[in-house]
Amino acid sequence: MKRSILLWLLALVITLGSAVYQRLTGPTHPVRGQFVLDGQSAAYKLPCAHIIGENHNVSLPAGSGQGQATLHYRRLNSNDEWSAVPMPAADGRFSADLPEQPTGGKMQYYLEIKQEGRTVRIPETGLVVTRFRHSVPASVLIPHIFIMFFGMLLSTRTGLEALKKGVNLKAWTWWTLAVIFVGGMIFGPLVQKYAFGEYWTGIPFGTDLTDNKTLIAMVAWLAAALAVRKNPQARKWVITAAVVTLIAFAIPHSMMGTEVDHLKAAETASQTGPAGKTVLN
Repeated sequence: MKRSILLWLLALVITLGSAVYQRLTGPTHPVRGQFVLDGQSAAYKLPCAHIIGENHNVSLPAGSGQGQATLHYRRLNSNDEWSAVPMPAADGRFSADLPEQPTGGKMQYYLEIKQEGRTVRIPETGLVVTRFRHSVPASVLIPHIFIMFFGMLLSTRTGLEALKKGVNLKAWTWWTLAVIFVGGMIFGPLVQKYAFGEYWTGIPFGTDLTDNKTLIAMVAWLAAALAVRKNPQARKWVITAAVVTLIAFAIPHSMMGTEVDHLKAAETASQTGPAGKTVLN
């Protein structure tokens, strides 16, 4: 019993570490940093994800409010010129809204603060990219997150069970497969549908790494389940499935996901007439 508890704790530590890494390195994680304002260090947090229907506010500490802040933005994957919007100071913060985009649309932006003849760019290098999506009901999102986390935990625990040559490996493997299937292949597509209007954007329909890594984990555990069905001691298959799942779910969430390509849309529009007919140039 004590050994089993220790294995569960070890699996929990490994799973939490993977989940935290995935969260902190994902493209929707806010960009954080510090800059000097009024001679003092001020921290900022810039959003990289937005739910359509709400104001997409970008704000910074304003300090004394004596500076001038500007929000520079343009659509990603477009030939748009940069737009510049003043960020008035109110309640101790510079603030302005980004214009709303369609689901899957992305906006890239940066900010500038001018104070006492000095200009500060935020972030210092690069751009912040934020993606727009629709809201996902809590009744779908919460079960998806909980079941997928438990699936990752169970995957790691099953791998440890195989390493220690424990009993009932067949049951551990099939339970892992079932949990990942429910969380990733039932609730996952529901989340995707609510957020971006499509049930599946991975292989063979797209390159969404979130969908694809779920599929990879499913295939790995299906192979392991079939292996232990024939041979209850097929531990290498189970260990391999656990390692593949751990690597797959360490991949940052939402990478290579649904994304509007304005350049492609403009090119398509230029080739069609008013009634949608192809224009011969």
